[in-house]
Amino acid sequence: MREFAPGLKLVLMRILLVFAMLALSGWAQKLPFTFDAMMKIDRVGEPALSPDGKLVAYTLRRINLDGNTSSRQIYVVPVSGGTPKAVTSQGNNDRPRWVPGGNRLAFISTRSGSSQVWTMEADGTDAKQVTTLATEASGVTVSPDGKLLVFISEVYPDCADEACNQAKLEAEKNNKVKARVITSLLYRHWDSWQGARRKHLMLVPVEGGKPRDLTPGDRDVPTFSLGGPDDYAISPDGKEVCYVTNLDPDPASSTNSDLFAVSTEGGEARKISISPASDLSPQYSPDGKYLAWRMQERAGYESDRWKLVVMERETGRSQVLTQSVDRHVQSFTWLPDSSRLFYVVEDRGRTNLQMVPVGGGAARVILGGKTSVDDVQFTPDGKTMIFSQHSGSAPLEVFKVPNTGGEPVNLSNASAPVLEQYQLTPMEDFTVEGAEKARVQSFLVKPPAFNAATKYPVLFLIHGGPQGAWGQSWSFRWNPQVLAAAGFVVVMPNPRGSTGYGQKFTDDINDDWGGKVYDDVMAVADYVAKQPWADADRFAAAGGSYGGYMVNWMLGHTDRFKAFVSHAGVYDLKSMGGETEELWFTKWEFKGMPWENPQSYEKWSPSNHVMNFKTPTLVIHGEQDFRVPYGQGLQLFTGLQQMKVPSKLLIYPDEGHWILKPQNSKLWYTSVIDWVKEWTSKAPR
Repeated sequence: MREFAPGLKLVLMRILLVFAMLALSGWAQKLPFTFDAMMKIDRVGEPALSPDGKLVAYTLRRINLDGNTSSRQIYVVPVSGGTPKAVTSQGNNDRPRWVPGGNRLAFISTRSGSSQVWTMEADGTDAKQVTTLATEASGVTVSPDGKLLVFISEVYPDCADEACNQAKLEAEKNNKVKARVITSLLYRHWDSWQGARRKHLMLVPVEGGKPRDLTPGDRDVPTFSLGGPDDYAISPDGKEVCYVTNLDPDPASSTNSDLFAVSTEGGEARKISISPASDLSPQYSPDGKYLAWRMQERAGYESDRWKLVVMERETGRSQVLTQSVDRHVQSFTWLPDSSRLFYVVEDRGRTNLQMVPVGGGAARVILGGKTSVDDVQFTPDGKTMIFSQHSGSAPLEVFKVPNTGGEPVNLSNASAPVLEQYQLTPMEDFTVEGAEKARVQSFLVKPPAFNAATKYPVLFLIHGGPQGAWGQSWSFRWNPQVLAAAGFVVVMPNPRGSTGYGQKFTDDINDDWGGKVYDDVMAVADYVAKQPWADADRFAAAGGSYGGYMVNWMLGHTDRFKAFVSHAGVYDLKSMGGETEELWFTKWEFKGMPWENPQSYEKWSPSNHVMNFKTPTLVIHGEQDFRVPYGQGLQLFTGLQQMKVPSKLLIYPDEGHWILKPQNSKLWYTSVIDWVKEWTSKAPR
């Protein structure tokens, strides 16, 4: 073998060392966070702390992308820490609720072929089916005394027993005529038609038996709501159930849901709340002395500020505990000794936890920072708090933290095996001056391996609602990490109408859909255009629902963007007013129906500016979208085609307002990314 001189040998060794380090660096480098990577993440939800404070049950949803399906199972982990254990495996299982007096869980399962109430031991053994209803079951909860189960079943209101419900279901299934006869409004909602059945609260002993209907009648109980805690609760002594329903004769135009209480023995319900607007989320104090709930005050306005109310049950006296807090109360929980309430508020793109004494007083921030928290629960001694937490770069997990403070401990740790393989970039934020000198905050996600000396295309995401907001939160829809990994700098403005910046900021969009909001978005675009990493000739914008509306409005008012994506966007306000189902929304936003205030509908309708359309636009809509009916997307596409604007229409016959099926979601992300890339890669006009 040839020998090298000592000096040359040292040089060769150094070269080999450099190559080895480069190879290791390449192996260790994380991959871009693609859609397929996101689908590998197990989705944590519904954490429930055991009565003794020693165990946490939660659900884990796993996506099978190839099979276009998902499964949901229940896991249990000790509060002291350890490896979570799957305690279910057959069918889909969710809604774990602990039965006081032992380590038994009530839950909903499809393992017998339909959705029913089951119970099992905390390790998954001794599973017993509690209900066998033809109308199935959902939303189970357990009475604090451990004796009763309350759940929801969609029954025929004129049926007095199971045999009647079963016969009507069979007759409806076998009827060759599928026509619908409709005599009142709210005959369809979001993605479902209103049939002959109604949601009712049912009651059954934990050990099983014949379920009883607690809320008979031709109304849904609880009334439909988006998010927030349960809209029904059982008193600590198990003698009363408080629930939410809307008895307004015109539910399509009313947000006036109220709280009612009924004995678990049955009988007439009594009304508790008196607000002319919405009352939701009742929760009894652990000692049974109080009832708390969330309340709005302005009738017909679904985005009015949610306040926390507490009522002394014996006297009926109530008070608003968060009158001075200019933020929405999203959820809340009682301290075990009933002395204080802990509630979650949205604030400038984050959610934080605050505390207030039951008798009123100054609120105090307990948990805050660059994340979003929810699902707060306390161990019986009040010394440890369990909660869920997520951010713009970390999916939801279950955490614990001592009441003395300290770093939260991740108990579920479900996403770590995936995230350690992929690069997610921290979400940043900045603030600019918008219309009327208002401060407008935006969030920003940069591509992997970001280089400040490189010019990037910028994708602006416009949120829906319109009373909503982008923030430090994780979503599997409109995920900015996936979009950034495609090579865009993703900018997410929170213009006028956004929540978390005070009620006036939210209200400023009312009857001003294309006004200050548009100016705010353009102010953000102006700021971004001046950044050294932004290519102002390669701007694109995308949005869904109201965000789709704003994209449609921008189509007729600016040529500074190279591409648009309009998902489920409102296009023609007049026809939207007659097609949509939640009439309270359009009646509030535009001060009446189209024939009552035609000026507003004409002023703010994107369809009146079709002659100015020039920007290439991808139009996406679901045929089962009853919130923004898909005729809005068809009209937009027709206008684009007639104006000879490059455009594409993506219609989902099996989706509603949101794209939920795994393969449909993959097509959505692929279509959006490909469309924006196609038009932002071309030379400026």
